[in-house]
Formats: sequence, structure tokens, C-alpha cells
Amino acid sequence: MRHRFATSINRVTIKVGSSILLKEDHGPDLTFIEELVRDISVLSERDMEVVLVSSGAIGMGKRELGTGKNFDAIPSKQALASVGQIHLMNLYCQFFQQYHISVGQVLLSAADLSSRSSYLNARNTLLTLLRLKIIPVVNENDTVAVEEIKFGDNDTLSALVAGLVDADLLVILSDIKGLYSEDPRRNPKAKLIRKVSCISEEMEETAQSTSVEGRIGGMQTKIKAAKIATRSGIPVIIGGKDRDFLPQLFAGKEVGTLFLPQQNRLTSRKKWIAYGHFLKGKIVLDKGAKRALLQERRSLLPSGVIEVKGKFDAGDSVSLLDEDNREFARGITYYSSKELKKIKGIKSHLIKPQLGYKYYDEVIHRDNLVIL
Repeated sequence: MRHRFATSINRVTIKVGSSILLKEDHGPDLTFIEELVRDISVLSERDMEVVLVSSGAIGMGKRELGTGKNFDAIPSKQALASVGQIHLMNLYCQFFQQYHISVGQVLLSAADLSSRSSYLNARNTLLTLLRLKIIPVVNENDTVAVEEIKFGDNDTLSALVAGLVDADLLVILSDIKGLYSEDPRRNPKAKLIRKVSCISEEMEETAQSTSVEGRIGGMQTKIKAAKIATRSGIPVIIGGKDRDFLPQLFAGKEVGTLFLPQQNRLTSRKKWIAYGHFLKGKIVLDKGAKRALLQERRSLLPSGVIEVKGKFDAGDSVSLLDEDNREFARGITYYSSKELKKIKGIKSHLIKPQLGYKYYDEVIHRDNLVIL
């Protein structure tokens, strides 16, 4: 199965974590970078298109400016990213030039994907670079992004980028062999899981308590990235500790953990609704409304709304929660939080008498809603 799978890949997104890109003193691991670039060049020779999502800018910035200083504040981290990004890209340029391959830097923030037009612009830029045989090197735009507009981690970013370019595969490289049945640090008998057909709640809970890397991210964010990518119809492989991981992977060897894609692949617009938008608020629904959305594939009506959380305007993206406060869907609302608080729980024909006007019968139309 792995051999058939590996030979069918035409476009791949590869994410590299700081844990294997940098040494303990935040200096670059030149041996690893050289091997990574060599492996990517081999894929390019096979006419495979590669998008590289790379961490490491802040770490390299620390090394340049001195690790003894206090860089916890956001402006300081942005300064570190600014300095480190230059050195990181210089390294990639130097190593790729040995194989006569050009690279292009692409810095993204969540704001770049929040509107449909900027989402498409980012997609067009990446696809143009690939068409020109240029390797896009993508990182979060830490120099300007604040917490409210950050992806939070490059695992999530890599999944969004994979969806953005319609990749055939997302590979998340780190200093782990893959997903284990338990935390391998606590239980040496923990088993490496080779294939995951569906990400279960138990699996997410296990990942939440596991942080093998000891850095921002860890297995929890990798599982989150796998959920995003597989929901978009993209298989994911997590691993990297095995020697010659990428050559083994594309030779069809069973390395790492393979997450199989879901069959009901999201369309480009649905991917944007689910993962490209800022979530401005939350709407809690009753059991009947949840059933109507999940089983009957209907739109959300005001009668099913129990509670409105946060402040949002019409056209904003919101999270839909059940009565146990568990998120199960996301969508773009026709009504603001202020309006929705006035019409929650009532029938659609009463919207106009309550507000004095009515936009639509639905709070969120089915076309603007994604089940997670």
C-alpha cells in the first residue's frame, strides 16, 4: 500500500520543526539541512512539486542576538524572527544553489487567509512559484503577527498551506518516529502506530498529554494539523527520526505514521470557511439544531440557538457548539451577535417583528457551513 501511495504523489508539503532544524544552542544543524535539501532536490528531479514550511527563525534570531537576554515579550520575539529569518533563508539559498534550485520566501499570517481574496492571492503566489520550478519556503510572518492573528504553530500552518495548494501529501518532520499508543517517555513499551484511518477523541487526549519535543507544538499540534489536512482530503505522514526518512518514505517504506484522508473532501471554499477565517465568536445550539445540521444537512435557524458568546458582526466566522460546549461545526453568520441575542430561540417568521427587519430566514446557510 505504501509503495502505491508514495508513487502517486505529484505535489507535497513538507514541514520541518525546530527540534530537528536547530541544535540546543539554537544554531542550525547544517548536516540535517544539507540532507533535507539533497532529498528535496531528488524529489524535484522526479518532477515532484515541493512546498517547504520551515520553523527556526526565532531560534536562529536568539543565537544571533544572545540567548541570555529576555525575549518573552511579543515585540522582542518579532525582532528575533526578523533577524533569524534572514539567516534561515540564506542557508536554504546556499544549499539549494548547489543543486541549481531557486527558493522563494513566503511569509504568511492568519490575516492573509482570513478574506477570500487574500486567500486566493496567497494560493496563486504559491502555485506560480511551483510552476516556475521554485521551492516556496513558507513561515509564519512572526515579525508583524500578534497573538490575535497568529496560526499559533507551524504544524497548523503546514496543514493550511497543504490545503491551499491542493497538495497530495503533507509530511511533518520532527524528532519523533511518529504517533505512539502512549507517551514513549513514560512507557518504553508504547507502540508506534503505523496507520490511522480516523482520529479518535482518545487519540487526541493521548497527544494532549504528550510533548516529546519540549517546545511549542509537540504531538498535540501535529494531530490538529492532521485533522485539518485529512479533512481536506490530504494524507499526512508524521515522523522523521528514522535515518534517510524522506528517501525511505518515497521508496514506499513504512516509516512514520500515516493518517489516511477522509473521503468527503472539502471544496476550496469550504476549506477557507473551516480553517482560513478568524473565529470571532461562538453559538451554542440545542440538540435538535445539531441533529438538523449533522443528519439532515439543513441550515441553522434562530430557533435552535441557545446562547451567543463573543462579539461578532454579520459576515464573520463563528464556531458552533453543542450543549456540552463541544465544537462540531463552523460557519459564516448572516446576523451579528447583538442581533442574534434578540432572535435566538424564535421562529424565522418572527425575526422581522423582533428586529424590525430581516436579512434571511437562516442564521447560517448550509452553503456557508462546514461540519468538523
